[in-house]
Amino acid sequence: MSTYLNTTTFNFYCSGIYTGKIHFTEQQIMLAKVDPRRRTQMQDNVLDSQFKTVLPLQKILEHIDAYATAEWVNDEVVLSNSDLYQKHIQYQAVIDGRELTSQVWALRKETALDIVTLDGEIVAFLTPNRYGIELIVKEGYEKLTPLVVYDDPLLSKPEYGVNDLGTYLIPMSDDVKLATDVFLPEGIKPGTKLPTILVRTCYDRNGKKEIFMRWANKGYAVVSQDVRGRADSEGELIPFYNERDDGYDTIDWIITQEWSDGNVGMWGASYLGFVVVSAATSGHPNLKAVVDEVNVGSPFIDTARKGGTLCSWPLLSWTLAQSVGTRTDFDIFSGITVNPEAAVDARPIKEIPQQLIGKASGPWDLWSQHPEYDDFWRNCTFTERGDQVQVPMYVISGWYDGDSPGVSETWRMLTEHDVPNRKIRLGAWEHGPNRARDYEGLSFGNDAVVYDYDVSVLRWFDRFLKGIPNGIDQEPRASYYVVGENQWRTSEEWTPAEAVTSPFYLSSGGRANSGQGDGKLLTAPEERSPEDTYVYNPNDPMNDSGEREPENLRKYELRNDILVYTSEVLTEELTIAGELSAVIYAASTGKDTDWVVTLSDVNEQGDSIRLSNYIVRAKYRHGFDAPELLTPGQVEKYDIFMPNIAHRFAVGHRIRFSITSSSKFVAFPNTNTGGNPYEDAEAITVLQTVYHNSEYPSHVKLPVIPNATR
Repeated sequence: MSTYLNTTTFNFYCSGIYTGKIHFTEQQIMLAKVDPRRRTQMQDNVLDSQFKTVLPLQKILEHIDAYATAEWVNDEVVLSNSDLYQKHIQYQAVIDGRELTSQVWALRKETALDIVTLDGEIVAFLTPNRYGIELIVKEGYEKLTPLVVYDDPLLSKPEYGVNDLGTYLIPMSDDVKLATDVFLPEGIKPGTKLPTILVRTCYDRNGKKEIFMRWANKGYAVVSQDVRGRADSEGELIPFYNERDDGYDTIDWIITQEWSDGNVGMWGASYLGFVVVSAATSGHPNLKAVVDEVNVGSPFIDTARKGGTLCSWPLLSWTLAQSVGTRTDFDIFSGITVNPEAAVDARPIKEIPQQLIGKASGPWDLWSQHPEYDDFWRNCTFTERGDQVQVPMYVISGWYDGDSPGVSETWRMLTEHDVPNRKIRLGAWEHGPNRARDYEGLSFGNDAVVYDYDVSVLRWFDRFLKGIPNGIDQEPRASYYVVGENQWRTSEEWTPAEAVTSPFYLSSGGRANSGQGDGKLLTAPEERSPEDTYVYNPNDPMNDSGEREPENLRKYELRNDILVYTSEVLTEELTIAGELSAVIYAASTGKDTDWVVTLSDVNEQGDSIRLSNYIVRAKYRHGFDAPELLTPGQVEKYDIFMPNIAHRFAVGHRIRFSITSSSKFVAFPNTNTGGNPYEDAEAITVLQTVYHNSEYPSHVKLPVIPNATR
C-alpha cells in the first residue's frame, strides 16, 4: 500500500556530500543523481543496479510499510518485520521559524540502519560506516539528523565537483609501472596547489573509486593506485615485500605534479593499512599524515607466520584469493567457493593451492623457500625500520578485529619511538568497523556505532595536510570503548596511563585439565603448586574458530589437552584496558611445539567468552632471528604478547586463562619435530608441562583500571 514515505522526496547524502534525490514508488526506487563533476542535478530515473550504496535502499523499499505504520513511542519499537529499534539521541534545530526536536532510533541486532523521526513520522534513514554516513532525509530537515557532524566550521566542506584525470602508469625505481588514478577538485582556481591523499590497494582501485573520490569534493587531490601485480599494475605481487619502496616512489611522483603542494597523506585499512605503515617507515619527508585502520601486521606477527607458526585459514583464504588472477576472488576470500575445513586439513602443505584452486600460488611457493626469519622476512617487517617513522599517525581498530595483533605491533612501534602526534581509537568493532551494536551474542550501547567516524579521519588530514587548527592533536591520545561498561573512555596514552599492570598467577593441584579441572587464577603466586601436564597430538588439534570474535569456548574447554585456570567469583566489578601479556614456564618432550594462550570471561552460566588470544612457536622464544630447538623436558620461559582489550568483568563473573598447543584455523598444527613447517614431517605426540610455583611463577598480566566503577 502507499504510505507517506512513498510521497516523500529525500535528499541523499554520502559523507556529508549531496548526491541526489531519492523517492520510493510502490515497486521501485527512483534516483535523480548529481553529476559528479559539474555538480548539476540530473533527471529522475529508476535506480541503476550498478549504483553502489552502503545504505540498504532495497530493504527500505521492501519494508516501507513496516516503517510507516510503526508507532515511534516509548524506548523500544518492534516493527512488523521484527526489526528492533531503541531510542537513541535527539537533535534540535529551528526550521521555518519553529524550534523542533527530532528523535534518532538505533537499529539493534543487525547492521545499523538508523531512523530519525519528527512528531512520530520518519524524516531520515541513515547507515554509518567507516567511509562516512550515508543518509536520505526529507528536504529541509538536515539539521535534525546526524548530518550536523559535518557542519563543523573548521571541517573541509564539499565545495567542489570531481575532475577525473584518468589513469597514469607510474614507473617505480625498477621501472615496473603501477596503474594510478588521479582525481582533482573541479572548480579550483588554475595553478592552485593541493595536498594529496594517497590510497594504494591490492583489491583493484576501481572497487572503492566513488568513496575515495569524496576527498576531492572537499579540496584534496586523490591518488588511487593498484599495488604491483594487482589489477592493472605491472609486476608480480610479493605480499608485504615492495610496499615501503613503492610507496616512497609514488610519493616522489606525486610531489613533482603541477597540482601538488608537496604535502601527502595516506589512508589504508587491512592490507592497505600495512601498505601505509610500511610507507611511513620509508621516512619520506613529504609524507605528512597517515590514517591506518585495522592494519595487518608484519608476517611473523600477524599474517603468514603469526607468532612464528605457519598460518592456516586466514592466510590461505587471502593468498588463494590473490592467486587466481590479477583481481581478487572475494568468493574464495569469504570462504564461499573454498571450504575452510577442507583447506586447513589439505596436505601436502606446499601443494594446497594446486588442490584448492588448480594452480600454484606465487606467494605460497615463495614463502616456502624461506622457512626461517631471514633477510626476506626482515624486509617485510615494518618494525625493523620503526626509527624512520615521524609522520603523525591515526590508528583505528576494534576488539573483534582479526588483525588486532598488527594494530598492537604498530602502536608499540609508535610508542617505542615516541612518534609525535600519534592517536588511537578502539571500539567494539570488527575488521569492518563501526557497523553494528550487537555481535556474536554480545550487546553494546547504542553509541558503540559512532556518527563522526569519517569526520575524525577528515579532521586528521585537515590538521596535518592543510594546517587547519581544529584541535584534534590536542585531544586525548587514546579513545576506547569498554565492553561491559558500554561506554567510551579516553586516556593520555594506550595502554591507558592510569592502568595498573596486575599479574594473575596460575595454580592448581596438578589437574588443571579442562574447565572441570582444579586450575585456579590467583592474585599472588603460591610457593608450592604442582605442575600440570597434557598430551598434545597434532593429529587431533583444537578446532575453535581462532578468530578475534567473542566465541563461547565452553565446549572446547571440555578437552583434556587444554589447561584452564579460573579466578574466584568476582564480588566487585573489574575493568581492564590496554595491551596484555603472559609469562609461561613450560617444558615439552618435543624438539619444538606451539603454545596458545587465551583470556576469557566466564559468566554465571559457565559460558567462557573469548576476549584475547595469541599463538607462539617455541623455537622462537629468544626472538624470530634466534631460532633454537627445545631440549626435551627442559623448562623454558615464554613471554607472550596478547592483543589489546577494554572489558569490564561483572560481579558474579570469573576471569579465565587457558593454555593449549593448537588452533587449526589459525595455524597448521606443529608436528613437534622442529623441521621445516612447509614440509609434512610425520607428527609426534608430546607431553606438555606447565609450571607455576615460586621458582616458575607463570602468570597473565592484566592492565587493570583502578576505581573504574559506574
